[in-house]
Amino acid sequence: MLFNGEGDCLGAKLRPGNVHSTEDWAELLLPEIERQQKLDKEVVFRADAAFAKPEIYEALEERGVKYAIRIPANDSLERDIAELLRRLVGRPSHKPVVWYKDFLYQAASWRRARRVVAKVEFHFGELFPRVGFIVADLETPSRAVVRFYNKRGTAEQWIKEGKQAVKMTRLSCHRFRSNEVRLALSLLAYNLGNLWRRLTLPQRIENWSLTSLQQRLVKTGERLVKHARYYWLLLAEGHLNRRRFGAMLGRIALPTG
Repeated sequence: MLFNGEGDCLGAKLRPGNVHSTEDWAELLLPEIERQQKLDKEVVFRADAAFAKPEIYEALEERGVKYAIRIPANDSLERDIAELLRRLVGRPSHKPVVWYKDFLYQAASWRRARRVVAKVEFHFGELFPRVGFIVADLETPSRAVVRFYNKRGTAEQWIKEGKQAVKMTRLSCHRFRSNEVRLALSLLAYNLGNLWRRLTLPQRIENWSLTSLQQRLVKTGERLVKHARYYWLLLAEGHLNRRRFGAMLGRIALPTG
């Protein structure tokens, strides 16, 4: 699944269960990069360790796309940060101790060296530090690179919302093509819900999850009363009260004149 920074799902691809998770990545990613660049938008890409492949790095670099992609740890990487892995002498701090380091690294399958940012965290009560590596084409400081990459976790939350609110992973059809259609319909429903959340919700509830919106605003008892010259829409006033409903209608209404 490919998301933008506002939570819209720009594309998704269903794959058989016996292939790598990045199978046919170019079919999904590269057309969207070209579309965004035609709109004169700067594209920056972040992804988990499944996308740590030299062909992906090269494709992004050829198109001028900056990236931050997690890379699995190995002995060579850990040797480059050996001085950060030593635990400090003395009583350990209750507050996590965090160290950053960036360096050039070239794996055997890479054509050239690339920047790698390492983050080492010592937590109270844990014997070994938490270590993470990110290969990046960004020119920002190491801490900013890690902070940018960590926002990728927000996409995991959007996927979770899609699973709970629109059941996007309920793909129980016998035919693969049927499940592809089912996934596309689920993503359409997800994007409509996310568009509603971004553009029309009042500020007090703009951070509600899609499940909350579905249960509190959509599943609301209502009655339509017809009169000679007008209609009355009667809503059960719980979370969807008069003021909130009016605020959403005001944002949906198109300007006149």
